[in-house]
Amino acid sequence: MMASPRILLCGGVLGRINQLFKRVNSVNKSAGPFDALFCVGQFFSDEQDRLDELMDYVEGRAQIPLPTYFIGDYGFDAAKVLSVVSKNSANQGFKMDGFKVCDNLFWLKGSGKFTLHGLSVAYLSGRQLSNGQQFGTYSQDDIDALRAFAEEPGIVDLFLSNEWPSGITNRATASDIPAGISDSSGSDSTVSQLVAEIKPRYMMFEEFRITCYHIAGTKGAFYAREPYSNVDAVHVTRFLGLASVGNKEKQKFLHALSPIPSSAMSAAEISAKPPNTTLSPYTLADQVDHPKEATKRTSDSSLDSQYWRYDVSNKRQKHGNVDGNKVCFKFISSGTCPRGEKCNFQHDIDAREQFLRGVCLDFIIKGKCEKGPDCNFKHSLQDEGESYSRKRPGSGNSNANRSKECWFCLSSPNVESHLVTSIGENFYCALAKGPLVQDHILIIPVEHSPNTLSLPADSEIELGKFQNSLKMYYKNQGKEAVFFEWISKRGTHANLQAVPVPSSKAAALKDIFSLAAEKLGFEFVTKRFNNNSEGRKWLRTQFDKNFSCFYVELPEGSFLSHLVEENEKFPGQFGREVLAGLLNMADRADWRNCTIGKEEETKLAENFKKRFEVFDPSQ
Repeated sequence: MMASPRILLCGGVLGRINQLFKRVNSVNKSAGPFDALFCVGQFFSDEQDRLDELMDYVEGRAQIPLPTYFIGDYGFDAAKVLSVVSKNSANQGFKMDGFKVCDNLFWLKGSGKFTLHGLSVAYLSGRQLSNGQQFGTYSQDDIDALRAFAEEPGIVDLFLSNEWPSGITNRATASDIPAGISDSSGSDSTVSQLVAEIKPRYMMFEEFRITCYHIAGTKGAFYAREPYSNVDAVHVTRFLGLASVGNKEKQKFLHALSPIPSSAMSAAEISAKPPNTTLSPYTLADQVDHPKEATKRTSDSSLDSQYWRYDVSNKRQKHGNVDGNKVCFKFISSGTCPRGEKCNFQHDIDAREQFLRGVCLDFIIKGKCEKGPDCNFKHSLQDEGESYSRKRPGSGNSNANRSKECWFCLSSPNVESHLVTSIGENFYCALAKGPLVQDHILIIPVEHSPNTLSLPADSEIELGKFQNSLKMYYKNQGKEAVFFEWISKRGTHANLQAVPVPSSKAAALKDIFSLAAEKLGFEFVTKRFNNNSEGRKWLRTQFDKNFSCFYVELPEGSFLSHLVEENEKFPGQFGREVLAGLLNMADRADWRNCTIGKEEETKLAENFKKRFEVFDPSQ
């Protein structure tokens, strides 16, 4: 079983940074070391004279002792500090694991979900206000995104919010509720609805092995509620409210946990319930606060609301019973939608493919991005605009435009040349962006081509040389090469991925790919060959340009191929997801979770080039 991460939880900091970290250092020495600190409630001060205290850390004159994450992005100093953070190019785009303020300090903006030391952490930043503030508030978009995350496979271990959920004291032991705490102020019915849907879970070392936590601030009081059962789930949740730093009542503002991620727990541990477990407080809250809405929420039209995010009526036409004015945010962001054909919003495959190619989600769905040139994601479609009713401006010379905008064309200003490791006549190799493992390589056609199966026959010779060289390179390290390619019928520039796996796991590859296919409802066409060249000739006979296609080449010579039907839902990162499961690194299944800085990418690419030099067929 994986080692348990050790984390600290803190209530509202209110700008008392020195006092907080003095206490953290003390706890770290006596009971640490701890891996991370999460702060809920107001992080910034309401007093102007406390800004210098924070800036000592931001500007490097003082050091933050451990990775610290905060969601209370409001207070007197917030706008001044966070506006600078927002403009930092390293913080543009969808960064759900935190915007870096300085070393060891991260701002969790809006809403999101990420993995930290194996723990699945979800959060809702800011407060529910509608006064147009740039910072310190959350939007309906943030709420919809969290609801979409709630439907994803897996379990949320920890949910962070600033505002307490309304109804949290329902069904709780009255003597345990702190004086002055009620649902009449500082509580949020939106948060209670989200918690009921997310069902956060969390394990800690105490009398009962399984507990589940929702951590909240705002009310300035410490309150550890009895665990409560969740509707339609076997696990329990425990709510923890934290006091603010330096509060006059000297209530507890720092709490330590040593959780085991739920992904590493057995079914028995997950379903264990302490004897003091109560019923869910939120079902009672719904009946009391919204009696007329209790049944309404279960209707299809109401449930559908969590799967879309933006109104795009000016971009799409209505198709059948699908609401043409809205696209399914859940489908675009994750590739799946649990409502399937019952969803009343569009499952736009084109938009999903654009998202996977790094196109800005706001640009895809809304047609514009408020970040403008500061956004790190692409603001142009990576095909001929077939997913929209009109062509992209200036798309008359489509080949020239694609080359300029494509990530992989060597002539493009957007190509990340520091990742390139080897260049031949027809193909080049590059380190994968956000690699699954070390030495994860892409073999990419030099010319703009949508796949490697439709290239001229003489190109296959050079491709075979690159593949054989990588096989020898990996084998020299006690590993085997797995090659796979996802070919979208609307794809732009092909890339054949090469991922090394330990030789000890190679025998399981065919079974695990077949099992993953079975779970998605299809079966691979499989054939084994004595050499790579014959296998790729067979793949060409299987390929149909009118269909998307996925294939994988395994070390023992088997080729697994699947043509994707028109309405079939197929995850674009299928190959990577399967290998991530085999290698027990599910948190790296999405490349966006694995991105690193350009300096580190350059170093990794240079190191690979040195090691690969004796095998490189282009040398």
